[in-house]
Amino acid sequence: MKKILDLITEELQNVLKDCGYDPQYGKVGISNRPDLCEYQCNGAMAAAKIYKKAPIMIAKEVTEKLQEKEMFEEISAVMPGFINIKINKAFLADYLNQMRKEEDFGCEKEENPKTIIVDYGGANVAKPLHVGHLRSAIIGESVKRIMKFFGNRVIGDVHLGDWGLQMGLIIEEVKNRKPELPYFKENETIDFSKEEPPFTISELEEIYPTASEKSKKDEKFKERAHQATYRLQNGDLAYTALWQMIMKVSKEDLKKNYDNLQVEFDLWKGESDAQPYIPSMIEDMVERKIAYESQGALVVDVTQEEDSKEIPPCLIKKSDGASLYATSDLATIVQREQDYQPNHYIYLADKRQELHFTQVFRVARKASLVSSDCKMDFLGFGTMNGKDGKPFKTREGGVMRLEYLIKEIYEAVCKKMEENPSIQKEHIEETAKIIGLAAIKYGDLSNQASKDYIFDIERFSSFEGNTGPYILYTIVRIKSSLNKYVENGGDLEKANKIQPAYTKSEKDLMLVISKLSEVLESSYQEIAPHRICQYLYELAENFNSFYHNVVILKEEEEEKKYSWITLLKLTKEVLETCIDLLGFQAPERM
Repeated sequence: MKKILDLITEELQNVLKDCGYDPQYGKVGISNRPDLCEYQCNGAMAAAKIYKKAPIMIAKEVTEKLQEKEMFEEISAVMPGFINIKINKAFLADYLNQMRKEEDFGCEKEENPKTIIVDYGGANVAKPLHVGHLRSAIIGESVKRIMKFFGNRVIGDVHLGDWGLQMGLIIEEVKNRKPELPYFKENETIDFSKEEPPFTISELEEIYPTASEKSKKDEKFKERAHQATYRLQNGDLAYTALWQMIMKVSKEDLKKNYDNLQVEFDLWKGESDAQPYIPSMIEDMVERKIAYESQGALVVDVTQEEDSKEIPPCLIKKSDGASLYATSDLATIVQREQDYQPNHYIYLADKRQELHFTQVFRVARKASLVSSDCKMDFLGFGTMNGKDGKPFKTREGGVMRLEYLIKEIYEAVCKKMEENPSIQKEHIEETAKIIGLAAIKYGDLSNQASKDYIFDIERFSSFEGNTGPYILYTIVRIKSSLNKYVENGGDLEKANKIQPAYTKSEKDLMLVISKLSEVLESSYQEIAPHRICQYLYELAENFNSFYHNVVILKEEEEEKKYSWITLLKLTKEVLETCIDLLGFQAPERM
């Protein structure tokens, strides 16, 4: 189904062509002056320079030929050469009726669906998820859903930090605390599969920071941790079994926390999965002279002529033989190419990692790890800050665990709901979880990903303004109206056609609904979930204005009532589709 802007543009382009002008000047956009018009074309200004005519003359010539077109309610030429357009109410109603009948409201899907890897999450094992992991999870989940909506095969990978010295540190600290464990006994044949985890997630989460601090002060401990890392990475059976226990306990906790955020990963791969691919990858780069030795280390030059600033070489192997994050990320690409042959990679991480991903992408292309037409995007996000403008902390000044943050916003929502006497007490807790999740996700996603933002629990949990709860409240309001309509004897099946708008607020609402395809497509092309948030708020505001201006359920004229009920159904479906793309749902009551 064509977008409404494309249909209007086609009309103008056809007339421009008939008048002897290049059709390219007929592009139409949504007006930024809705008090004057609904759509606008500025092409006459650019055409004037080419055709040596005053812009207003070209604009008048075009509008005169468009006056009789049924599509337009009003079309006029305005100095110095704008073409102002108001769409015909019947045309708009027909467009919405067609939207209703089409799958996914007629949004055009990819003709040639892609395989897309979305790398997000980035959690480290043996460490709790904290607020720093929130943006990656929330934005990544939404990006994944948007890509799927347009018909692509999308694979989300959590890509765990589960390798390297951190694992050696944990193993050595466990050994210090529990030397009697079978993992540390020599020359014993033990069936490790029968062993129970020797620690809880709480213990494990305390072990790593303790070990990390100890390694900074105790050289002998640090050396033992390096030896433990070496044993693990060289296949020691006992240490591998202990590592698997660490992974098991960590994954269970991570999955629980991601489930609370309604974030789902297709793959639970990590740095460890990439390790077998590293030796042959490096060997190939050396043989092809892509990688070379510099001060005992292996590096790859990634500078390009168009660089405005210096991009240092990518270090893929240290002088002591150790690999780095870049090495692991490159090997992961090798693995993904082998398993999935993706057309597009999307990585989500803190924007301060931009240099790292620039280097990785350039090495991947230089070494032909990916095809020349493979797209690689880094979506760097800003920090989530407290009201003081600094990274969000606990009241004690520490990094807040994610589960505590979620609990805090749930409690804020519960408190607001308890103030509403119409809400039944037994529904508050369940509903608060749904609303709290919307508050967190919408609060984050409504900001452009690359920008820092203030995490304000009081504002995000408000039922008024540009917030998740306000969007949900609008959906619940529509659900309530439709339920009352049925309770009063109304038949939703009979409400199946939208009539031309009877009121201005109704037409305004219909105009916003008609923009859906443009909004979703721009969000998809730009990898920008915040555009959906902007649209949701505009749609909710226009619906509530319409709702306050008409009395739907008491309307006596059946045709008008059916039209309004149909419009309510469509508005609800559009709102629900959009919030699903953002990663949350609406409750039945609020």
